[in-house]
Amino acid sequence: MKKKTVLFLCTGNSARSQMAEALLRSRAADLFDVFSAGTQPEDIDQRAIDAIARFGADTRGLVSKKLQTFAGKTFDYVITLCDKANNECRSYPGAGKQLAWDFPDPKNRAGEQAFLTTLNDINNRLTMFLSVEQPTTESMSLETKSALNAAEFSSIDPLAFYKCLTDDIRLKSLMLTHYHGELCVCELMAALNEDSQPKVSRNLALLKKAAIISDRKNGQWVFYRINPNLPLWAKSVIAQTTENNLGLILSSLQRLDIMQNRPNKVSFCR
Repeated sequence: MKKKTVLFLCTGNSARSQMAEALLRSRAADLFDVFSAGTQPEDIDQRAIDAIARFGADTRGLVSKKLQTFAGKTFDYVITLCDKANNECRSYPGAGKQLAWDFPDPKNRAGEQAFLTTLNDINNRLTMFLSVEQPTTESMSLETKSALNAAEFSSIDPLAFYKCLTDDIRLKSLMLTHYHGELCVCELMAALNEDSQPKVSRNLALLKKAAIISDRKNGQWVFYRINPNLPLWAKSVIAQTTENNLGLILSSLQRLDIMQNRPNKVSFCR
């Protein structure tokens, strides 16, 4: 089978496009010939090389190249990795399919692990790309491919998942449970300042029916936690929502801290 060609484009060709080139080549060199270039090329950032190496991908042969290097060549896929490159090359001549991805520049990203974070983001997007675009699945019907993709990426209905986040009690219950690990109904009632146990229990039942939370019984208490079998994407949504919106549950956490006669927990790691 003839390999397909992919060109990753970014402004400097110093980090994101180099990461994408190394990752896709590492993961699917038998399926794709992979290249990268920059509209205004710069030297490769050593931190990008270090991140790629730590990930286990080969960094040999990575050099910064200007876009003109590939003048007149055609590619099955041209993928821009930043808005600036997309605006400059919105319609690349000779591209069979053009995709516009946008990742924050790791040089301007906060945190000590900025380059590894960007590398991981690109790797996750490549997982999706390979599931949809890899040549070995071209002979499948659209229905078969869609079914395989759905099975690979999720064991939970995304519509049901996001609908569960639209209610104040359910969203805050998930955030509080993510923060504490597990909580019982009475603890959630105190945290949410909610007097109606049936109301809280009803919302927890909906979360359990959607397979977002799981429960365990210990004596007279039923404890709830985020379902450990929840897909990573769904766990990430809950985690990111909690970690970036603590103000939404700060008063709830304070009420929980001063709650009297909290149930005595036994480890739920069983």
